[in-house]
Amino acid sequence: MNQEQSLQHITLGGGCFWCTEAVFLGVRGVVAVQSGYCNGQTLQPSYEQVCTGATGHNEVVHITFDANLVSLEQLLQIFFVVHDPTTLNRQGNDTGTQYRSGIYTHNEVQHQQVLAFMQGLTSRGVFSRPVVTEVLPRANYWPAEDYHQNYFARNPAQGYCAFVVAPKISKFQKTFAELVKP
Repeated sequence: MNQEQSLQHITLGGGCFWCTEAVFLGVRGVVAVQSGYCNGQTLQPSYEQVCTGATGHNEVVHITFDANLVSLEQLLQIFFVVHDPTTLNRQGNDTGTQYRSGIYTHNEVQHQQVLAFMQGLTSRGVFSRPVVTEVLPRANYWPAEDYHQNYFARNPAQGYCAFVVAPKISKFQKTFAELVKP
């Protein structure tokens, strides 16, 4: 299968998209990551609107990956290590429905794969508390504003980046060394 045929997409919400984007940009086989908003009712929402919680959108990253180099299962493993899927509408100090844990699938086959993966987490007792990650088909996606794209790469010394984003990247790199881009 050539790269064009092996390109797949998944959309993940694991708290602030600056964190999730920075982690997945470092994953071998990830071709592109775009911060955005999905699964809310407002068309073309702004960051300010999403932050109110009134739009119903989640802060997410749309990931394009080469399935010849990294599997959906590996991406899900990373996702469940770099955020807390047991806290409802919260990641660290970031609170609100826009920070909920969510996996937004792009087709029915992928949806079933994600559900099976999550069932495996539950049956193995991976987490001591119930997983609250929602699994839904991706809907009403809108890219975040340009200043949110590649935020950590452009602002590594910014306080939030230094104290919240950087430790998540470090955790990913230590836990999944074989999946870190060269």
